[in-house]
Amino acid sequence: MSDEVQNPREARRGREARRAARAQRSAASIPYISRNLPLTDVLSAEGLEIIERNAETILQEVGIEFRDYPSALKLLKDAGCDIQGERVRFPRGLARKLISTAPSDYIQHARNPERSVHIGGKDTVFAPVYGSPFVHDIDKGRRYGTIEDFQNFVKLAYASPYMHHSGGTVCEPVDLPVNKRHLEMVYAHMRYSDKAYMGSVTHPDRAQDTVNLSKILFGEEFVANNTVCTSLINANSPMVWDNTMLGAAEVYARNMQATIITPFILSGAMSPVTVAGTLAQVLAEVLAGVSFTQLVRPGAPVIFGTFVSTLSMQSGAPTFGTPEAALAIYGAGQLARRYNLPFRTGGSLCASKVPDAQAAYESAQTLIPTLHAGANFVLHAAGWMEGGLASSYEKFMMDCDQLGAMHVLAKGIDLSENGQGMQAFGEVPPGGHFLGCAHTQANFETAFYRSSISDNNSVEQWEAEGRLDAPQRANALWKKTLADYEPPAIDPGVDEALRDYIERKKASMPDATH
Repeated sequence: MSDEVQNPREARRGREARRAARAQRSAASIPYISRNLPLTDVLSAEGLEIIERNAETILQEVGIEFRDYPSALKLLKDAGCDIQGERVRFPRGLARKLISTAPSDYIQHARNPERSVHIGGKDTVFAPVYGSPFVHDIDKGRRYGTIEDFQNFVKLAYASPYMHHSGGTVCEPVDLPVNKRHLEMVYAHMRYSDKAYMGSVTHPDRAQDTVNLSKILFGEEFVANNTVCTSLINANSPMVWDNTMLGAAEVYARNMQATIITPFILSGAMSPVTVAGTLAQVLAEVLAGVSFTQLVRPGAPVIFGTFVSTLSMQSGAPTFGTPEAALAIYGAGQLARRYNLPFRTGGSLCASKVPDAQAAYESAQTLIPTLHAGANFVLHAAGWMEGGLASSYEKFMMDCDQLGAMHVLAKGIDLSENGQGMQAFGEVPPGGHFLGCAHTQANFETAFYRSSISDNNSVEQWEAEGRLDAPQRANALWKKTLADYEPPAIDPGVDEALRDYIERKKASMPDATH
């Protein structure tokens, strides 16, 4: 083998070692983002009033259905709502009054206190892809997810210094019975990561299992007094809350665990085609859902959630990274702040079937508005592909790389003495260069964000290293990350108690397929 081929490989090993060292330093120092950027507002005060007035009209005149959940209807009736069958109409101003008990921010505690996250204010928390039935990698292609895939994504999220949260259903493990898989999913987050996690919402009993397992992990008294779980509650848009979501929301609210009250909307099918119409519907659905949580238990932590994308008017397929979706993200952020609630939106969303250029630009067009809109909790921050149908290994690594760039962007411009860089001007005369000056030497390790995926070398070096494209480099990186993974320590007695609960619960019921 020639020296021309060997030397680039030596250089590559050196670069990989430096990247690993930087990642290790970052992992201990970035619990979440604290933004130092101005927010982007697209609605004037008058515009916000119009959206709010229209949402109140929807609540009062159209109403929201609370399906197959009599206890919710009773709570809402006692609070002053007009109930006709399962249709609930809120007198103008009632929902705003009911949600006033929801906190503006909260701490979600992780079992490693250094990884606890603050939800609200100027802080942004990134969480992985959620809910995909399929997984994808460039070796095996598209396939149904398994519990091994689920565990792998938990490990990758744990290993990334730029992923602050372990997430929830990072993929659907279809190799496990439907009524039992939630137990292994929640356990995977508890065992293979020490970051904050999400719970099961597919049945009230499964939500209660999450709470019970959390009490084993943290201690019953701690869970009674602290938020240790944040879980996703989706509206069945348009304007329906169903019994599955309401049941899970009630369990978590009753136990003072957080929920993300989220309309899931593809504009044009599940809401009007206009941004203003969609935002009015989003606000109405959020106000109704949050009102319910506060009637269950005033003060229960809750996030103003929104998932809005657009629809192809030609095919009916969902589209992502569109300007209309970005405007909805910005507008929803303003509405969340208007109601003094933490905000969830966005992520790294795309419709592409492979981790290609379309995946990259659609994700970027979603992720950047997410940051500038002031999102506090970001689901689907990494790994989302094929409109959410697939969790991609390669895209997970590519997205995490871009999350690292968002950490730098969110800091804004450093105006400290070092940031002003005047020392460098004293060293470098006109016509000189800054590469060798003391200021550059003191800052070169941290001066610019260094991608773990991008290749910026000469074409000769790129060819010598195998002509790899970004997905191929990401493929090698996720495999290396899993090979190097070491689980966080856990008290053996706690782990044994978790497994005992899970095995007893599994044994108490036959397997179910739906």
